[in-house]
Amino acid sequence: MKRTIIITGGAGFIGSHVVRLFVNKYPEYKIINLDKLTYAGNLANLKDVEDKPNYKFVKMDICDFEGVYKLMQDEHVDGVIHLAAESHVDRSIKDPFTFAQTNVMGTLSLLQSAKLYWESLPEKWEGKRFYHISTDEVYGALELTHPQGIEPPFSTKASSGKHHLAYGDKFFTEDLKYLPHSPYSAAKAASDHFVRAFHDTYGLPTVVTNCSNNYGPYQFPEKLIPLFINNIRHRKPLPVYGKGENVRDWLYVEDHARAIDLIFHEGKIAETYNIGGFNEWKNIDLIKVLINTVDRLLGRGEGEDLNLITYVTDRAGHDMRYAIDSTKLQKELGWEPSLQFEEGIEKTVRWYLDNQEWMDNVTSGDYQKYYEEMYKGR
Repeated sequence: MKRTIIITGGAGFIGSHVVRLFVNKYPEYKIINLDKLTYAGNLANLKDVEDKPNYKFVKMDICDFEGVYKLMQDEHVDGVIHLAAESHVDRSIKDPFTFAQTNVMGTLSLLQSAKLYWESLPEKWEGKRFYHISTDEVYGALELTHPQGIEPPFSTKASSGKHHLAYGDKFFTEDLKYLPHSPYSAAKAASDHFVRAFHDTYGLPTVVTNCSNNYGPYQFPEKLIPLFINNIRHRKPLPVYGKGENVRDWLYVEDHARAIDLIFHEGKIAETYNIGGFNEWKNIDLIKVLINTVDRLLGRGEGEDLNLITYVTDRAGHDMRYAIDSTKLQKELGWEPSLQFEEGIEKTVRWYLDNQEWMDNVTSGDYQKYYEEMYKGR
């Protein structure tokens, strides 16, 4: 094999798309999917590549330093794409310790393993790369200075559709100071700092990216879009925090995977790149699009299920607006989103409606019982 790459969290939402892309695009690479298989990890996400000769799954906790270090030595790993993380803000508010353990100590375990193995080789850092995927939430929050939206001061191929608004004048850029507001974003911020410190202190070849909200197939249905698609289908309430005025920048997951591929191969060592969709939506407007799309595809009247919207007490420390500026990535490496949001939402809704068995297995927890039995004692 030309290269051996560990992709952590490869059974999760974004990770499974990255694994699939690398396995199919690079048959000369050995791709090792390292995943603990927590509630958010599901190997059913990768049924289509599990028998490929260049794919290997390893069930392991990234916090297991000795196990990770041995795996790197045994498999002669020369690249790490690190996606494994606890990522749900509500869970972090209830259980910050788990987020600190996985997101900080797990990242440190991977960094130290890569450092010790790579510096022991004759070529040391040559041809090696540690790529850490982070979030836009480490930057804190932006003000909602234009509640009705304005035409933003940039244009991209993907932004030429019907909906192209910004809800403020400022955007997250790579040089912004970190101001995390939740235990989740604080843990991710700490892990980002460790990655950069390992480059500055030891010379470890690292790169960091911060991405906006992802959406698309295989997302665990605690997150807004798959949860609401499923609730609309079954006519269950749609709990909306506050007034639904919070704004997020949405990125189709396959576009994110393409960006990761590009940055892993061509990004500059020690650089940070922001990955976003130039695609801001208020939560309430997004939810109405979901309702209309699901109702139409199910043959219901347009907007028939708008009455499912239920406003609930706002989340503690709920950031008002996130908006990524991906100009650096576009100018330096030529990446841009490929889908208009309406097209991406249509594809996403169709996938969840067509894959109800997958949704049922995830929401019931049956997939966990299956894998717990399969890997018992390993």
